[in-house]
Amino acid sequence: MTDQLKNDPIPAAGAVFYLFGATGDLARRKLYPALFSLYKEGKLADDFAVVGLARRPRTDDQFHNDVFESIQEFCRYDADDSALWNRFVEHFVYMSLDINNVEGFRELERLSTNLDAKFGIQGNRLFYLALAPELFGPVSFNLRDGGLLESKGWHRVIIEKPFGYDLPSAQQLNDQISQVFKEEEIYRIDHYLGKEMVQNIEVIRFANAFFEPLWNNKHIANVQITLSETVGVEERGGYYDKSGALRDMGQNHMLQMLTMIAMEPPSRLHGEDIRDEKVKVLRSLRQYASAERVYGDVVRGQYTEGALRDKPLKGYREEDSVGTNTMTETYFAAKVNVDNFRWAGVPFYIRTGKRLPVKTTEVVIEFKNMPENVLFASRHNLSPNLLVIRVNPTEGIYIKINAKKPGSDSQVQPVAMEFCQSCMVGINTPEAYERLIYDAARGDSTYFTRWDEVSQAWAFVDKIAAAWQAEEAELHTYPAGSWGPKAADELLARDGFHWWPVNGQEEDNVIWVSNSGK
Repeated sequence: MTDQLKNDPIPAAGAVFYLFGATGDLARRKLYPALFSLYKEGKLADDFAVVGLARRPRTDDQFHNDVFESIQEFCRYDADDSALWNRFVEHFVYMSLDINNVEGFRELERLSTNLDAKFGIQGNRLFYLALAPELFGPVSFNLRDGGLLESKGWHRVIIEKPFGYDLPSAQQLNDQISQVFKEEEIYRIDHYLGKEMVQNIEVIRFANAFFEPLWNNKHIANVQITLSETVGVEERGGYYDKSGALRDMGQNHMLQMLTMIAMEPPSRLHGEDIRDEKVKVLRSLRQYASAERVYGDVVRGQYTEGALRDKPLKGYREEDSVGTNTMTETYFAAKVNVDNFRWAGVPFYIRTGKRLPVKTTEVVIEFKNMPENVLFASRHNLSPNLLVIRVNPTEGIYIKINAKKPGSDSQVQPVAMEFCQSCMVGINTPEAYERLIYDAARGDSTYFTRWDEVSQAWAFVDKIAAAWQAEEAELHTYPAGSWGPKAADELLARDGFHWWPVNGQEEDNVIWVSNSGK
């Protein structure tokens, strides 16, 4: 992919989009709104078609109504322009499909040929598998055997997480898909890589001369990555009790954000070069040499009964479809080491959990403090300088520095200078799925995960999961609405650090200079 294609916001190449799982929650909440936003912004021209595929019977009119309700409820744009809406929805058709019946795929191929002719599509086909992972292989085989990969254009498949349950299952899954699709045709989606501020990490690092020279173990004391959720398991109790926070968030979102922070500058702004650097980080992660090392550096927790904003909350074991004696973690925190020249000696602390006080995703880079007993440091307890990247729900960055307190002679006080991107008037930022679908249609795989990324991440996580299977592995508890087990605080305290407050939990003694109205 050329730099021109990457930077020019031209419409994506026309294609037939096949949405497997068209009646599911993901399609309703994310995929239909994303497609409408792309169309409204001119990133999707009129040479496209969308085929909704699921087992249940629906007419095209019923399908159109489902799409309309989805957009009205979840899209950042309203479908209030009837002419635009009519032009958009005429590209949508529905087909009831038994994914285990290859004859149905042959019928789908005949429908696809008609859609190519109707909308002037050049045989390009993008398959979005919003399905359970065990169905990825059978669907891929039936796409091949049903003739859907014989058209003259390109063929790509987008696969949702989870990509396996561990390394062996992921390897089996990849072996199946790779019998049908080439690696460059497989787009493994991690929607966190589509978020504005995750993608902005590269710009912050590599486009600012006063950051990159400091981005190393000589100047950075530690890095903290927090992904906190206020919700419990909701209707996902059955799935979550088999997965847990480590597999649900750690293997993908958390490690992907870590690689974005720790990667070396790529030789080119090309998808493969960027992904090469991310893989190098994953290969540099220090493996936990023993179960005892896991117990020392990783904390797992499970929420119990508690309250949030005066609302009583039940414990995890009281949730629907959850076992009464389950040991599944709803929280984990870990100290991770990246053993390479740039990061040797710098701890990366990651944490994620459910039923925490605020919903936020943030990266905190804490810089080393000034030498003690020198100038102001000899007379003041100086606060470390911080660079904070806010990913969700607030998008932006802030830098915390030390400055003279207004009206004083020499008193020093922390000052936070904030840029809140999502607070700006008129900003209507694209959703992650918009960017990722647009990228996949253009053949830009930069923010999708490659197989070697997936396998390296699973190899790292599997060591933790295996240690937790032992009887002596401790499961800490924490009240719903709190910041997790005390052991997670102790994880940092033993190194002389602490978790920094995150969005909505600001420090009282900091002066804010901000565009967010603080």
